[in-house]
Amino acid sequence: MPQYRRRRTPATVALLLSVLALASCSAGPDKPATPIPAATSTGAGTTSTPPDSPAQQPADPGTASSEPQAEKVRDAFAGLQATFQDGCTPGNCAYFLGRVNDELTRMEKAMKADPQGPGHFTAPLARTKELWDTLGTDRSYANLKKHQALLLATRDKINTWMQGHPEDYR
Repeated sequence: MPQYRRRRTPATVALLLSVLALASCSAGPDKPATPIPAATSTGAGTTSTPPDSPAQQPADPGTASSEPQAEKVRDAFAGLQATFQDGCTPGNCAYFLGRVNDELTRMEKAMKADPQGPGHFTAPLARTKELWDTLGTDRSYANLKKHQALLLATRDKINTWMQGHPEDYR
């Protein structure tokens, strides 16, 4: 029976070296090795390792925090702006309105947690308060559809306010 030898491609060697480098860099005499994040499928048959997010890392490596870091206003605003690429079309309206609601919620939380303080975001926070007061606790599709005009107007007005304050999202 002939002997077969496994070929090591440059990609395989690079992957092996990067795994070894990560494992050796993360361990030390006073610091245990940290697990390497699991690979995820990208849908194209390849895998990628998700980058570490600052929100997932404790502020001080020696202490674990039970509170995740607040999302930055610019990141929440990017999510809100992405809703402009979609619309309330048949078969998509429930998803779209729910997404706008979720993005406005993210935006509000980010503004309230911003180091400048919620006083800096008085106008957009007043818009979200008006929306939440109108919607109440019912975030069902039927209620979002009923108040669709107010939901989208709130998004649009916050977008306009943010466009006038580029220092908050760049």
